[in-house]
Amino acid sequence: MLTRRHIRVKVMQSLYAFNQSQNDNLNTEEKFLLKSMQEMYDLFLLQISLITEIREHAETYLEKSQQKHLATSEEKDPNRKFVENQVFQILNENESIQEALEKHKINHWKQDDEYVAIIWEEIRNSQAYLDYMETREGSFKEDKDFIIHIFKEIIAPNDKLYDYLEDKKLTWVDDMPLVNTAILKFLQKLKESTGREKKIARLFKNEEDKEFALKLFRKTYLNDEDLSEEMLGKTPNWDKDRIAEVDMVLIKMAICEFLKFSSIPVKVTINEYLEIAKEYSTPKSSIFINGVLDKLSKEYQTEDKLNKTGRGLM
Repeated sequence: MLTRRHIRVKVMQSLYAFNQSQNDNLNTEEKFLLKSMQEMYDLFLLQISLITEIREHAETYLEKSQQKHLATSEEKDPNRKFVENQVFQILNENESIQEALEKHKINHWKQDDEYVAIIWEEIRNSQAYLDYMETREGSFKEDKDFIIHIFKEIIAPNDKLYDYLEDKKLTWVDDMPLVNTAILKFLQKLKESTGREKKIARLFKNEEDKEFALKLFRKTYLNDEDLSEEMLGKTPNWDKDRIAEVDMVLIKMAICEFLKFSSIPVKVTINEYLEIAKEYSTPKSSIFINGVLDKLSKEYQTEDKLNKTGRGLM
């Protein structure tokens, strides 16, 4: 689930928090980094489970409507297109999803079902739902497009859900954009014929990515003084006190990748940190960081200090 950019963001956040706390226990902070990434995965599972829980709430709504003393003909014979949406069925029958939910003890919506009810009401009253329910049967493509639409337009941006998640875990606020993007990618890749076998994404694509996270955090922290010295003279017209702390962390991480990660191309490093700066720092940060990193990379190239090998030469 985590891309290298997600990992860099998590390392950046941990280094920033580490600097703010002035803690000197590296092992504790490494555990915090891994914990924060694991909690991000819990949020991913929680949002997946919310989608299926909405279906259960809708089913209960139909059953109660049928049991009314003066139920209308429509309530007695309701349109079940929504509750029989094939995406719900795929998610419910996917063993890897169910195993992950059980392993991580994701059962929040059983206790906090009022939020499921809020989302269901918004969906039921939306124009997209009314359009979708005009017929009683549909295709897999229509079912999937509809679920993706309601996730993007109703679930992900819901303010009450946002407040609930913030109350549950403060770090989830920063994680939500990354998690929601991962969920959309997962939904978009579902196929009618193979959907049930599609395994849910793991936290790390492979062990190499987990190693990258710890190595980047450790090497940036342990080489802090040396990395600071590398910046000397490369920030014209900028006093140290005027440089945003996030920018300092990002530049040090990038320099660390230049010098300590032989398999990562220079262009990849620069592009990744510019994109992160655009989202997490000041409006002018990406321009500033680009200038510093471009100058340093050219100097390292001239001085033969990059030592790039394999993919790092690209």
